[in-house]
Amino acid sequence: MIIFYFIFILLMAGYTILIEYYHRAWNKIPETLADHYSGETHISVIISLRNESKNVSSLLESLRNQDYPNRLTQIILVDDHSTDNTLELLQNHTVVGYITVESLRSSGGEVIHSFKKKAISRGIELASGSLIVTTDADCNFKPEWLSTLVRCYEATGARFIAAPVQLESRPGFLSTFQFLDFITLQGITGASVYKKFHTMCNGANLAYSKSAFNEVNGFEGIDHIPGGDDMLLMYKIFSRYPDQVCYLKSQSAIVKTSSADSWKAFFNQRIRWSSKAVHYDDKRIFRVLLMVYIVNVCFLLAAIASFWKTNYFIFFLLMLLAKVLIEFPFVNSVAMFFGQQRLMRYFPFMQPFHILYTIIAGWFGKFGSYEWKGRKFSHHGQRI
Repeated sequence: MIIFYFIFILLMAGYTILIEYYHRAWNKIPETLADHYSGETHISVIISLRNESKNVSSLLESLRNQDYPNRLTQIILVDDHSTDNTLELLQNHTVVGYITVESLRSSGGEVIHSFKKKAISRGIELASGSLIVTTDADCNFKPEWLSTLVRCYEATGARFIAAPVQLESRPGFLSTFQFLDFITLQGITGASVYKKFHTMCNGANLAYSKSAFNEVNGFEGIDHIPGGDDMLLMYKIFSRYPDQVCYLKSQSAIVKTSSADSWKAFFNQRIRWSSKAVHYDDKRIFRVLLMVYIVNVCFLLAAIASFWKTNYFIFFLLMLLAKVLIEFPFVNSVAMFFGQQRLMRYFPFMQPFHILYTIIAGWFGKFGSYEWKGRKFSHHGQRI
């Protein structure tokens, strides 16, 4: 019992240092950019779509409302074997010259392990822009999104830019839970990239130079993994250009995306994310994830032991309070950036559910399976 207390407290001390490090780093990320762009950077926005008929109209409207000049913008929409009328809708709507529709169906009998990576690669083959921007079909953007990315690209000379993503906030426990979990990940992303502590990003809002993509041979070496078009590619580029990877902390660059509409969809997404951990060449983030997972397992063990001994229950409550006090200032500062500080009043009450979800998602990410875009994959990344 004493040994467990000691180990748990020692882990919590390390966890405190980690969260405080993220907090300080997040607050230090500059939010100012040049107020203009050169007017010379050509960009290619590449989006993979699969069964996104309900999002086509809003996606195209959001893209057409961008304030970056059309003459410098190329939008490439790649249909990934949709079984609904996504491709038909794209072809009917995309009457603007700078929007191109491509289909993966032209791949013939080629074996594809990662459909999204293949779609992005196909788009990059067609891309005329020097800056590649990738996002998802269920996203919406502010009119200044692309121009803000370009201003960052020109001001920093970055080869890879990770940018902020926000879930659409809706009423209900599931939506609030997802939102708080997601902004925590966004804060960690910004802090870790800014400090070069480890690589982390979200594929819903990325930009990278086409030359850097080609220099690291694109997705070669990671094309057998279903996901990883974001973080695994980021690490390949970081390994070659460690000083030219940055995080864009700007509210104008925030991309909003849909939250999962059911617990099943939510866990499928998080299990898919955690299943990539074994493929990270950046072992720094793997070590962080392992420590966080062990801390959460300790909480679970203490909670289970409390059924037999009151001392464990008291210890569990004290550690839970400590966890809230450690995390709250950091997550609150991130919530302020996203303009959703009001949701922080729910943060303490979400902690027990977050501990349990972290353990479940991590376990099934290592030993289970998940569904993604109507396809089922094992934890090894093999299609079932």
